[in-house]
Amino acid sequence: MRYFDIDIIRKYDKPGPRYTSYPPAPHFTERFTREDYIQEIRRTNAGSHLPHLSLYFHIPFCDTLCYFCGCNALITKDHRRIRQYTDYMKWEVMLIRRLIRQERQVDQLHWGGGTPTHLTPDEIAGLSTFINDAFHFTGDAEKGCEIDPRGLTREHLEALKRGGFNRISMGVQDFNEKIMQPLNRFQPEELTRIVCGWVRELKFQSLNLDLMYGLPHQSAEEFSETLDTIISINPDRIAVFNFAYVPWLKKHQKLINPETLPSPEEKLEILKITVEKLTGAGYAFIGMDHFAKPGDELAIALRQKKLYRNFQGYSTRAGADLYAFGITGISQLPLMYAQNYRTEREYYTALDNGLLPVSRGYALTRDDNIRRRVILNIMCHFMVSFLEIEKEFSIDFKNYFKNGLKQLQQFAEDGLVIIDDESITVTEMGRYLIRNIAMNFDGFIERKQDAGKYSRTV
Repeated sequence: MRYFDIDIIRKYDKPGPRYTSYPPAPHFTERFTREDYIQEIRRTNAGSHLPHLSLYFHIPFCDTLCYFCGCNALITKDHRRIRQYTDYMKWEVMLIRRLIRQERQVDQLHWGGGTPTHLTPDEIAGLSTFINDAFHFTGDAEKGCEIDPRGLTREHLEALKRGGFNRISMGVQDFNEKIMQPLNRFQPEELTRIVCGWVRELKFQSLNLDLMYGLPHQSAEEFSETLDTIISINPDRIAVFNFAYVPWLKKHQKLINPETLPSPEEKLEILKITVEKLTGAGYAFIGMDHFAKPGDELAIALRQKKLYRNFQGYSTRAGADLYAFGITGISQLPLMYAQNYRTEREYYTALDNGLLPVSRGYALTRDDNIRRRVILNIMCHFMVSFLEIEKEFSIDFKNYFKNGLKQLQQFAEDGLVIIDDESITVTEMGRYLIRNIAMNFDGFIERKQDAGKYSRTV
């Protein structure tokens, strides 16, 4: 990054979607039913073109509650409850598997949570064996799992490795004890290094570490020390998330005193230091909040314009049909999104009756498809070719998006995008405001339907 203008970043700091989907999840509706989902599954399995599959398993359980957490998590130490849940997930897999043509292959698998490694090594082995038996995987399938080093043993990682997992992602957030302990989470640097050592000894292909800025009492000076430590650990990928303080959505965040949150100016300084240190250490900036070594698949996909974005964030496996299992899981097929029930009781009741546990979703309109394509190109390729969109959808780009292009002129004046007669290109500085740039093509924001639904972009 050649420069970082804090004044410009500050100017565009406002609430906005993260665009892991378009339309974003707040627009999903209960008018979308499981029958709609089944119809789309059958449609996508009836044609001659059968894209690969991506599978997501939501394992929501954690040992303790982190007060900053924005995930859909359940706190329990009862492994009978956990085994009941995984048994129901297996039943959901069986219901879905009957609808998917047997020859279709999986090239991406992800376990998220919660904390998937809250399962015992034997429970990990049992679930992974079931999944591997139920689906056919490509030879180079990407299999990732999120882990928590607290309570983790080497046996947990060995079970994941035997199950075919090749990518590990671990949350760190911050190493400063004074910041993390009041948030009910602290993992010493030594513990993190030990687990990273196990990951490397077991020859997992990739290690990602997650950080978070904007936490209570956090400062640029101390976060700089955390960054130095992370760089010395030398992970393949680093994600640096902006803390989403949304107590109206996550009630436990009310335990955090908003007066302890860093000022907008301090957050921007933290972001500036993060950019400078990670790019200075040789990491490529992928987009929004992701960094990767130049030889990592994400960095290669960015250079080759093959980067993709879905509910797991940035991905190298574009075009796959995504099937999500477990409570709150969101599936994505070409013309729809389908989300499962949020509670165990509703989820179990549906499955007990032999029904897919879909609670709501969204069927995309033609306008949604057009806007989704443009937003994905902005988020993943950092450019939009007018001709490419016009050929795909038979529209006049400049006329169709006249309002968005008009609003984008201010971004051009601030050096965030370059607009010419053929395309929009996001500048290096603009990548840090990529959500804001994409928002200009969001039809719901254009119709002012999204007020108060999202965290801030910076």
